[in-house]
Amino acid sequence: MLECIFAAGKAMVRPTRARKSAGKSANRSAGKPVRSQPLKSAPMKVSGHAPLDIGVLRTHLGYFLRRLQVEIFRDFIKSLSEFDVRPAQFSVLVLIGTNPGRSQAEIGKALNIERARLAKMLHELERRRWVRRRSAANDGRSHSLSLTPLGAERVEQIKALAAAHERRLAGRVGKERRQQLIDLLKDFG
Repeated sequence: MLECIFAAGKAMVRPTRARKSAGKSANRSAGKPVRSQPLKSAPMKVSGHAPLDIGVLRTHLGYFLRRLQVEIFRDFIKSLSEFDVRPAQFSVLVLIGTNPGRSQAEIGKALNIERARLAKMLHELERRRWVRRRSAANDGRSHSLSLTPLGAERVEQIKALAAAHERRLAGRVGKERRQQLIDLLKDFG
């Protein structure tokens, strides 16, 4: 994995150190979510080499957004590992819980998830008995979605873990900067 760092006014990338997994299995067996470790900011030399210069990438917004997404998703997936929920599944569950009875097509469009991918995801969530799909009353070709009682219970548990993840992010980037990022990016979602 690569980590983006800023040193002497230059953006650079460097390989990250492998994290030790001691104690993780004990946490999992106790039913506790695994907590991620914050990134180390001290420069790291690899085989006597300085960190890589990222060149023109230092001026590319997409590069930094992607690097941020990778780090956020890594922590999110670890945070929710107890329930084996990925970011897209979390988004689908939240939208279904907030908008019961809405169609599969509406949820997919709101989250920009391809029809086939959403169908597969919903099949998995139905298998877990978290989501119920029913033919819509006004259109037999459409499915309305709702959480099952078990699904509603799981979503509340998952939202608590996601909130802890968000607090860790705020601790890493600062509450104000986190809110600034949300304010800047929410127009795109």
